[in-house]
Amino acid sequence: MSHTTTLHEADIIAEHEAWMSKYGRTYANEAEKNKRFKIFKENFEYIHNINNAGNRTYKLSINKYSDLTHDEFAAARTGYKVPANVHAPTSSPFNSYIAEVTDVIANAPTSLDWRELGAVTRVKDQGSCGSCWIFAAVAATEGITKIKTGVLLPLSEKQVLDCSGNQKGCNGGYLDEAFKYIIRNKGLTMECNYPYTARQGTCDPVKQAAVVAKISSYGLAARYNEQELLKAVLIQPILVGIEASGQDFRHYKSGVFSGNCGTKIDHAVTVVGYGTSQDGIDYWLVKNSWGEKWGEKGYIRMKRNVAASEGLCGIAIWPIYPIA
Repeated sequence: MSHTTTLHEADIIAEHEAWMSKYGRTYANEAEKNKRFKIFKENFEYIHNINNAGNRTYKLSINKYSDLTHDEFAAARTGYKVPANVHAPTSSPFNSYIAEVTDVIANAPTSLDWRELGAVTRVKDQGSCGSCWIFAAVAATEGITKIKTGVLLPLSEKQVLDCSGNQKGCNGGYLDEAFKYIIRNKGLTMECNYPYTARQGTCDPVKQAAVVAKISSYGLAARYNEQELLKAVLIQPILVGIEASGQDFRHYKSGVFSGNCGTKIDHAVTVVGYGTSQDGIDYWLVKNSWGEKWGEKGYIRMKRNVAASEGLCGIAIWPIYPIA
């Protein structure tokens, strides 16, 4: 850096050095470091300005993704694909259950947290692999398995990554692809039996066969309606697609997220509850797959009951659930 560097920039340089140390980040050469510092600086200043403005319902923070470009981040940490025509079954026992729930929706609890009901495993980390489509589907499967059997089992994402037939699983998958595989294979094995690595490998047929949890089908809940999503979440954790590659979402730290995001669905997450903040803001409780150091220990609270029928970041567009 030149000797004309301002004190402000010197502070950011120090922050970058501390950040590199914290996350074990090294660069191949000075040119690469300078390139990454420029990206880091832009993110650092943006986060500083957003937080200092004090007019948001959420806070942002530098995290391990802060030296990545938008495209790099999206490629490594999202990976949800929406086909032109979705043929998820819409007629199922679940829908008759939904009809019953409709009668009691007015008396629905003001908050629900499937973690407190023991139906959510620990937050996992997809790593630098676009396998969110697997993590969200497995989380939903873990949830319905607990609800139906009374046993919470951490299930294997790696099994789906290696064995689903998607040869480019780290480059993303379609919204119902993981469920189709779980049904076809007649179940999933334990995570400890087939542990995750952020790299697709050859399917292990012995591990694949050691199933401990299964689903019979899956369905697509009513779309473009947050009240319908609420009915579904009353029954079980639900897989949803969102647009998550924006700068605010990437750097979310705490609070009820209400930031700028569109509906270009690129990431799969699992809605595991809902509630209302102390400030009176309705939110969805969402489990992500970016590790426990992101957001609120791996979770994000996303604003609920927004004006747009698709929900914030498109959360109400593709609500999919497994049927045990």
